[in-house]
Amino acid sequence: MYMHFDSRTSSGMAESKPAMRKPVFTKIDQLRPCTSGHTLTVKVVDSKLIAPRGRSDGPQGRQLRMAECLVGDETGMIIFTARDAQVNLMTAGATVTLRNAKIDMFKGSMRLAVDRWGRVEVTEPADFTVKEDNNLSLIEYELVNVVEG
Repeated sequence: MYMHFDSRTSSGMAESKPAMRKPVFTKIDQLRPCTSGHTLTVKVVDSKLIAPRGRSDGPQGRQLRMAECLVGDETGMIIFTARDAQVNLMTAGATVTLRNAKIDMFKGSMRLAVDRWGRVEVTEPADFTVKEDNNLSLIEYELVNVVEG
């Protein structure tokens, strides 16, 4: 009888994990519709609470807190949709790092969001000035189906 022995994990040596790759930081003006995996450092320009919406599909029917926050960097601005605990971090003047952010489309315009697979972290104040004349959320997009023929 032969037994399989894997020397990499059973020999007492630590199992090798894939190396963490350094995040590639994106600028606001590089964002495109329906993309994800963005890491950005932005300043919060403004933050407005949205009227709470009830979630009746959950067991306790809890209220979902949301805020629309205008965030930006030296290349432009975009609306960030903050949910639940993220709302408390998004105060005007704060500098935050958004990890694994995605672009959602809302009524034809781009919105930045971080879901449960990402992270919002308050960081050291950034030394850039937000470019306020390039708001990407004001650009309307239209979905066009291309038929090849």
